[in-house]
Amino acid sequence: MTMVAGVDVGGAVMINVMARFDRARLGLSAIIALQVICALVFIWELLASIGDGLVPAIPWAAYELVQIAAAFGLIIGIVSAAMFMRYMAVQVDDAQARVDHAESRLRAASAAFFDMMEDKFSEWALTPAERDVARFAVKGMTTAEIATLRNTSEGTVKAQSAAIYRKAGVSGRPQLISLFIEELLDVEAEATSTVTHAAE
Repeated sequence: MTMVAGVDVGGAVMINVMARFDRARLGLSAIIALQVICALVFIWELLASIGDGLVPAIPWAAYELVQIAAAFGLIIGIVSAAMFMRYMAVQVDDAQARVDHAESRLRAASAAFFDMMEDKFSEWALTPAERDVARFAVKGMTTAEIATLRNTSEGTVKAQSAAIYRKAGVSGRPQLISLFIEELLDVEAEATSTVTHAAE
């Protein structure tokens, strides 16, 4: 749910889309009903012509009106199909644009998180080895996995992890990750506040 100024934007957009979909479905149903009626009339006329009085013939004037209605129904069906294809193309382009925007924001957030993490590593004066271990730890890797990746023993990784926690002023990995998340949220809040003040 996306809220802007207390308004559920996502819900409003969904209601609008559903309303347009209902109108399109109603129009399509009317076109289909018209074409079905015309088809039944044509079948009736065919039976009347070959059935030797099996069914009564339709009056000429009514039959002509049905033919005109069928022609209009066909034209409307073609136009509706073209409009629907155009609408779907627009929707696909819009969805792709939203995906691209989300991916762009994700890349920006990832870059911001990486930069903030590197700044913290410098602030804590971590060694190159401790930086590697901290990166792997934040990614959720186990001590054994980190030791394998760094081609060292688990004891060494544990010692380096303890040094990282001590320098960062935390008691363990969960607190270390929480520290980074809180820092990132603070940066995001500061950026949002700056944009708001600039807009004012």
